[in-house]
Amino acid sequence: MTTRGDGEPRPAASTLADALRDAAARSPDRVLVVDGEVRLTCAELHRQAAALAQSLLARVQPGAVVSFMLPNWHEAAVIYLGATMAGLVVNPILPSLRDRELTFILDDVDSRMIFIPPTFRGHDYAAMLRRVTAQLSAPPEVVVVRGDEHTPYADLIDDAPQRPEFPALDPDAVRMVLYTSGTTGRAKGVLHSHNSLNALIGQLRDHWYVDPGDTFLVPSPIAHIGGSIYAFECPLLLGTTAVLMDRWEPNAAVALMTAERCSHMAGATPFLVDLLAAAERAATRLPDLKVFICGGASVPPSLIHRATGYFERAVVSRVYGSTEVPVTTVGSMRPGDVVHAAETDGRPGIADVVLVDGEIRARGAQMLCGYLHPADNEAAFDEQGYFRTGDLGAWVDDDYLVVTGRAKDIIIRNGENISPKEIEDLLIALPEIAEIAVVGLPDARTGERSCAVIVPGPAGPPDLDRLRRALLAHGVAKFKIPEQVEIWEQLPKNDAGKVLKHRIRATLTAAVEAG
Repeated sequence: MTTRGDGEPRPAASTLADALRDAAARSPDRVLVVDGEVRLTCAELHRQAAALAQSLLARVQPGAVVSFMLPNWHEAAVIYLGATMAGLVVNPILPSLRDRELTFILDDVDSRMIFIPPTFRGHDYAAMLRRVTAQLSAPPEVVVVRGDEHTPYADLIDDAPQRPEFPALDPDAVRMVLYTSGTTGRAKGVLHSHNSLNALIGQLRDHWYVDPGDTFLVPSPIAHIGGSIYAFECPLLLGTTAVLMDRWEPNAAVALMTAERCSHMAGATPFLVDLLAAAERAATRLPDLKVFICGGASVPPSLIHRATGYFERAVVSRVYGSTEVPVTTVGSMRPGDVVHAAETDGRPGIADVVLVDGEIRARGAQMLCGYLHPADNEAAFDEQGYFRTGDLGAWVDDDYLVVTGRAKDIIIRNGENISPKEIEDLLIALPEIAEIAVVGLPDARTGERSCAVIVPGPAGPPDLDRLRRALLAHGVAKFKIPEQVEIWEQLPKNDAGKVLKHRIRATLTAAVEAG
């Protein structure tokens, strides 16, 4: 066993609700969140969050779960803070999920309220929630933001009852549950507390050159751990401003970063690829940019080298982490150390990282409190309390971690986890398919792409459109749909009949490299 990281415990901290009240009193006019023409100040965010908290407590009990399935809109900050003030557990849900996944999450977490847009990117969320709630024995109240169907969000702000005080908050209490796909085909609820998130934010301050007055561009989904902390936590705990983008458009991102003098951005590989190309087209090197953090999927070293060379004043680095142990490594942040920034996943920060038989295991103050269902914890942690990541790694130059592979069967596309088993279990029912293995293949832009390798059934072989139609009929999110299909006569297996996915990946990757 080898170990790295300071692993120092962090003391109990005040809650984000305390931070909001303090900020509203000390600096009422400081802008926390920018969303188009809307600029939420400390005072205004506190006013709206307090009003929403009062409405929430009139409807649900402290400790209950409330969900939001929103784009990167400023109302999400109000919901996040209002739920926190009310002593509720907030459950961000990706807007890209559809009926199947949403029904499971709302039922699994027993959500008592969900906030949605009326429509977004051509999808009718209000109609989807009518379908989903009809399937639930105890459906949540549906609140529509920027619309008047179901319960209008504006009514909760404008007609809030008056309560003399809010519940006392325990910094060790669970305050957020995020769902992440795993190898079982069933998403698992990851629990974080006030203190685990506070420890995470302190790590960013200490390692990513974050100073009061800095500005984060936030195009990453606020339903991810990354997007949520940059949009909701850092502005209050580190004195920053969050500039939200609800649709990723690289040319607009460059214009926003210039106009708002953005100093920080973090995102998966496609964000950096697109931002670099857009900045080159605009002939700007984004002189205010101090840090770009790239993670969430495979990051080509050449991309970090190129971006470092172009964004001359910025440190650009790979990092490694997960919803369970966010920002396990903080990158290589020394200016000029492009080799470690590009070719490793960086140094551990506050997490204690060990390698056991090549597997990366981590524990630290920022790690999850556990999974929603205690049974999911049994295989997730070892006897010493380290989280088993399921990723393989090695140490470089003593201090730097490199992720060398994946022991767990999962695909990470555009920073989104895809469970192959979930897709395989749905598609195997098709008469066109006798056997199927879904694997991830390297992709220069998205990190990985999903490929379905199929042994045809009596009605086969199927094409991509057939797979797409079948999965959409099951209410599966579009990002989970395979982008490539390969027809084989048989799948490679071991003597016990287990499909050897590593051989499938190796064969297909070699074919691409040779072609």
